[in-house]
Amino acid sequence: MLNAQNEQPYIGAQVFIEPGQSPEQIDSWFRILDENGMTVCRIRMFEEYMKKPDGSWDFSLFDQAFKAADKYHIKVFATLFPATVNNSVGGFKFPESEEHLRQIATYIEKTVSHFKTFQSLYGWVLMNEPGTGGDIPQTEFTKQQFEAWKKKQVKPEYNSKNYTLLVNFDRKKFLLDYNTWYLNWIEKDVRKQDTESVIHVNNHQIFENIAEYDFPAWRPFLTSLGASAHPSWHFGYFDRSQYTMALAANCEIIRSGAGELPFWITELQGGNNTYSGKKGFCPTAEEITQWLWTGIGAGVQGIIFWCLNPRAIGEEAGEWALLDFQNNPTDRTQAIRKVTEKIASNRQFFSQAKPIESPISILYIRESLWAEGLVQQKDDDGSNYEGRHIGGVIKSAVSFFEILAENGIKSNLKEIDEFDWKQNDYTGKCIILANQVSVPSRYWKPLADFVQKGGLLIVEGLTAFYDENMLSLNSAGFPLRELFGGELSEVQCTPGDFDMTVSGIKMPAHLWKGYIHNLTGTPLGVENDHITAIENNCGKGKVVWIPSLIGLGAERSKDKSPLSDFLRQKLQEQIRQLPFIFKSQQDGVIMQTLQSGKKYMTIIINKSGQTRNIELTNQSLKPEEILLPENSVNVSEKNINILPEETLVVRWE
Repeated sequence: MLNAQNEQPYIGAQVFIEPGQSPEQIDSWFRILDENGMTVCRIRMFEEYMKKPDGSWDFSLFDQAFKAADKYHIKVFATLFPATVNNSVGGFKFPESEEHLRQIATYIEKTVSHFKTFQSLYGWVLMNEPGTGGDIPQTEFTKQQFEAWKKKQVKPEYNSKNYTLLVNFDRKKFLLDYNTWYLNWIEKDVRKQDTESVIHVNNHQIFENIAEYDFPAWRPFLTSLGASAHPSWHFGYFDRSQYTMALAANCEIIRSGAGELPFWITELQGGNNTYSGKKGFCPTAEEITQWLWTGIGAGVQGIIFWCLNPRAIGEEAGEWALLDFQNNPTDRTQAIRKVTEKIASNRQFFSQAKPIESPISILYIRESLWAEGLVQQKDDDGSNYEGRHIGGVIKSAVSFFEILAENGIKSNLKEIDEFDWKQNDYTGKCIILANQVSVPSRYWKPLADFVQKGGLLIVEGLTAFYDENMLSLNSAGFPLRELFGGELSEVQCTPGDFDMTVSGIKMPAHLWKGYIHNLTGTPLGVENDHITAIENNCGKGKVVWIPSLIGLGAERSKDKSPLSDFLRQKLQEQIRQLPFIFKSQQDGVIMQTLQSGKKYMTIIINKSGQTRNIELTNQSLKPEEILLPENSVNVSEKNINILPEETLVVRWE
């Protein structure tokens, strides 16, 4: 079992097993893992490579892999992979019929009962990458499940003020529960055969699929939660210079979803994607280093690359590998080895290391993503309308995450149900709702309580434009007027980007220009007699409301410093709680901080394309060791110098 805290974080790679491979080849891959400090792997357990046409089972191919894993002390994540059409790399997401469900159960029984006997088995990945992209399968089986689900639903107390409901998100709500049901069904079948091994699942395409995952509902039957994070497949909202930041955001989403459970990067791009993927490229050794330390800084239990060796036939054949075609380690593999060596030489620190806790939480709301997907079906009206395209909601949230990260300020990225709404005092805490267009009625009181108990709420964009049924809240008596300090007067569409002034700071905004009918707030921005931003005291806390897209405006214009200055001005109480931040915003540079006992480790990555000299604000801490780059002298108590593409890792005492 990989259960010793002092062995974390674990690093490894997918070993792709398929017919045609020799025992010598298979053995060599596990030897290479061991030689490069990788202690864990993942193996996809293809039913089609084990079940014979006559119905008998031949496990010999995969036995060779598990025996090699035993030999080199590599622990195995075994991914359940029942038969699919053409052994599709993605696999299916739901059973197609009762008969199919029985076939899956037979596969699980045969596979789990056989491989649980190997010492190298660590755990079972229930399914490769659950998530359909937002809709339910059109099979008779799913239709029956959907009808049964609808009969169990209880009529909600809130009815959008008796307006006729013209929008129905039942399919989205069902998909949320359907994913949970099927994963739990698989887990129960696995547990019939194996009651000890870890149970895991990895999610993919997080920024697009996020609204169909109910992570808290999965926690009772999982041992750990993971993510597939392939920039070429999954980070389409970002350019290459942002991939490290996007990975950090991805990790924060999964870390929050996992709750008290450990989380993993279960798949991370290791090599070239020649024809597969949405954006073809080959990671550099520097990017591999950046991604590894990004995951470590986020607090992962482990990271597994896809793949060690390339698949020989089928989808992705000859792609993604850390090894070349002569079975030699590439510079990417060597980069991994350097990181595993640093982990090994700092075991005492990592045995207790955790990410520092942040008082700032950026919340996303799945109903906002559902609403956005319903009202904007196509993205064919040009880049001047990016804010109303599918993706505008989550990109708005991530834009705030990025700007804070470029100040060295840690923030959480959570689904709104994952936030702790039960505290008695929120003094020093901040919630950011960036363009969360739908705020369902069940959150109105918790948000008001948060502010009244001392919290700071920053509201941006079209947040709370709709309720959960897409009732226009501003057309029917705005329920948050007392909390926000006013209500919308109107929102004007201004294609492209424009400037607005808030608290004396001129900053870029995008597409939506919101005007406020002020009731109790203090104006922070006025344009032609229209109020564009207010600050409202409520109980012990306050709300800052800017109904324009200043997050996307900063991101699109690449002029982030005005919004950065504004946030630093409003977040002074929160910033004082953090041990390290940058003295000023640094475009393209992010920092993460781990704490272990009384010691800290900062991980700073420079994607700006320029050498940066960065002044730190810290609590009189001194650099104890520079782990990376080796032999660097570019760090003092208050100042660092970091080259383009460089990863700087410092342990502080």
